[in-house]
Amino acid sequence: MTNEKAGLYTQSGAQVPLQGVDVTGELLGGHARVHVRQRYRNTESKPVEAVYVFPLPSDATLTAFSMECAGRRVQGILKEREEAFRAYDDAVTAGHGAALLDQERPNVFTAQVGNLLPGEETLVEVEFLQAIQVEEGCVRWALPTLVAPRYIPGAPTGDRTSHGAAEPTDRVPDADRITPPVGDARYGLTLDLLISLGREVVVESPSHKLDLSRAEGGTRVKLSQPTVALDRDLVLSIRGQDMSTPLTTLVTHRKGEGPGTFALTVVPDLLGMAAGPKRQEVVFVVDTSGSMGGESLPQAQGALRLCLRHLREGDRFNIIAFENSFHLFSPEPVTFTQKTLEQADRWVASLHAHGGTELLQPMMAAVQAVPDGVVVLLTDGQVGNESEILSAVMGARKTARIYSFGIGTNVSDVLLKDMARQTGGAVEFIHPGERIDDKVVAQFSRALAPRVTGVEVRFEGVEASELAPAEPPQLVDGTPWSLFGRYTSPGSGKVVLKGMSGAETFSLSIPVSFPAENDRPAVEKLWAAERIRSWQDAALVGRRAQSLKERIVQLALAHGIVTPYTSFVVVEERTGERRASGQPETRVVPVHAPAGWSMFGTDTKEEKARGGAPRPHPSAPAAAPARAVVMSRPLIQVRRVTPLAPPAPAAPPPPASSDGSRREYRVVPEFLGRARDSSKGGHEERQKEEKEKARYRDQRAAKRAAFADYDDDLSFSEASSLSDMSVSEGEAPSAADGVGLLERQLASGLWEGTGTGPEPVRQARATALALLELLRQGITSSHALHGAQVKKAVDALLALVPQLSSAPDVAELALGVAWLVAAGPRTRGKIAEAAQPIAGLSSRLENEVALRQHVDALAAR
Repeated sequence: MTNEKAGLYTQSGAQVPLQGVDVTGELLGGHARVHVRQRYRNTESKPVEAVYVFPLPSDATLTAFSMECAGRRVQGILKEREEAFRAYDDAVTAGHGAALLDQERPNVFTAQVGNLLPGEETLVEVEFLQAIQVEEGCVRWALPTLVAPRYIPGAPTGDRTSHGAAEPTDRVPDADRITPPVGDARYGLTLDLLISLGREVVVESPSHKLDLSRAEGGTRVKLSQPTVALDRDLVLSIRGQDMSTPLTTLVTHRKGEGPGTFALTVVPDLLGMAAGPKRQEVVFVVDTSGSMGGESLPQAQGALRLCLRHLREGDRFNIIAFENSFHLFSPEPVTFTQKTLEQADRWVASLHAHGGTELLQPMMAAVQAVPDGVVVLLTDGQVGNESEILSAVMGARKTARIYSFGIGTNVSDVLLKDMARQTGGAVEFIHPGERIDDKVVAQFSRALAPRVTGVEVRFEGVEASELAPAEPPQLVDGTPWSLFGRYTSPGSGKVVLKGMSGAETFSLSIPVSFPAENDRPAVEKLWAAERIRSWQDAALVGRRAQSLKERIVQLALAHGIVTPYTSFVVVEERTGERRASGQPETRVVPVHAPAGWSMFGTDTKEEKARGGAPRPHPSAPAAAPARAVVMSRPLIQVRRVTPLAPPAPAAPPPPASSDGSRREYRVVPEFLGRARDSSKGGHEERQKEEKEKARYRDQRAAKRAAFADYDDDLSFSEASSLSDMSVSEGEAPSAADGVGLLERQLASGLWEGTGTGPEPVRQARATALALLELLRQGITSSHALHGAQVKKAVDALLALVPQLSSAPDVAELALGVAWLVAAGPRTRGKIAEAAQPIAGLSSRLENEVALRQHVDALAAR
């Protein structure tokens, strides 16, 4: 950043001392170690103090803090929060250099750097550890870059303790500590990250253009531009090219005679166990506040439409849209049918972004409507009263699970992750440009997947204690499950997990070996952070709360971890001319306007169409208490998309296990999680599937162009009328493109057929013909946009096959087409099982060329 006379200025006209933020680090085996370096330079003629409110990942564990100036580097010391502040204040008052790091929220921190001398550069560095989240062999790593404005409800009250844009309120007493001003923030971000996993990886980013290069031990990731604005999350998607190498699930640390620490992770395979309830009750809660303007709301609407299509006939659902008040699709949950699906599509399409983020009341309404069901929240998460919402929701629910989609460029993830963790739900984040359907499929798979509740952990042959989390989470099919703990003596034994899946007893035994010595110190800090997080979730009151706070402080100080009660402070003792006199003036560093938030820039097309009405700032209090409204809105127009080229056919599934067992677990590699199957066939299938997905990612630009060119201005009323069209029996459906065909899919997942014969036979044939046409256009269950609907159709066909005994040709056609469009090994396993009674079909499944020819012949009859 050049030091021109004009310089960078705060809103008050004073120059901005922050010159830039440099991020370096490594993504190693099971964790990331990252350094965030802030470069300050005082261009004024007198000493100043800089105050910078910045974000870090909410699951980050801060482990080090240092300051470097005049060629001298001084390490920070962790102290209790007030003691650290007194040390900082005393040093600044005495004219010394000092820096203080406070945690305001799990993802919001304040750096104060005192007595920055004229013309001198000061470097402040924060180091953090972060456990890697692995899902289906892919890692999504995100680094937030600014503390975005958030909605602050409540009446102003209390005294200020910091310099934020918002006043403290009775509902957000620390509002002034979490609302940095938005202003002229031209300082930039640089990145230099080494991904070192011992294997080749593919690295992509939906948020930034990358410069990738090979480096010793891994892949070096930089930004294609020297610096970029800190206006959006930095998101990396990392996939392994070779998933066949087995890696350990148990990571340990022990030095000398002290206690050891372990981290155990498994992915349970609960196929064949009791699934969720046959009928699901779901309430969708969608954020339509002003901060969702720009790209975020269309993302949320797209995700919600996909969510609706994952419901099954007979499920009950409702939709709540909220800003200052909240609005209901229906006064009560309604049964999912073709009619209610069409009505919901129109209602969702009419939503627009405006107002504040009054989340408490709609979430309370949702958990009260389905106390034992599922709540799906779609939001950018920018609220100030996170603790209030979490406490109220946890008190109102019974067994309801909360699944969230964090939408947009700057998601505050604390509330979403806490609600997911404490209710047994899950959370996904969708940055503009990321594929929505995979994340929606993952969420609904978790919501409806078999699970084990009431999990108990027992150690046999070895002793372990101080487990974290204190209450083991539920085991969910296909979802990584982790446990941290301590052990006093080395040895080998096993960990036994017990619980219930519905009315069925579950037991899983995992062999473990605790070594006498192993050097993985990150495990110890991650264990301490997880234990502290579990204690904070307890939310005790009175004397026990004070005792808990003391335990948190003791553990944090022992392991050097920043918490709400502990802070880092560093003091540089100065003498002579470098020692300042008097109190330095404070310079509050402004943050960039969040990318994609139209309230800080141009209005969206929708806003202009409505007259360009100004949006309120997200920190503005609600004009009135939240209230429920049953809302009916006009129709709007949608577009259709030209289909893509056909993908390569999927590989056959792996053979079934010799003993026929179905309950098992697969170990999670230390980095790249669970392969779809440990056999060679499953690995080859995954490779082909990844190539197919990569092909669609490479064609995004073409899709966008097709989207713009192929604009029928098809209204929703016209789209709804398509559902009345049926597919004639014996005729292949003729649609201009795959989207037009998918618009006719019924709520059941099937297509409606006409002609004579029983309805199951007509629907099965019509659905098989529809899927065959989609296959010709390259739309299968792994399609980037429409795979979820294909998967639902395949599942519906499988459920229909037992009713096709009177029409064996139709059953054979349905199963053959289902095999060709299905990619997952589990689904293909079900198809193979259903095909066994049909002579000759099982052998054809092993030869896709012959199968395709046979299916075409059946379709032509």
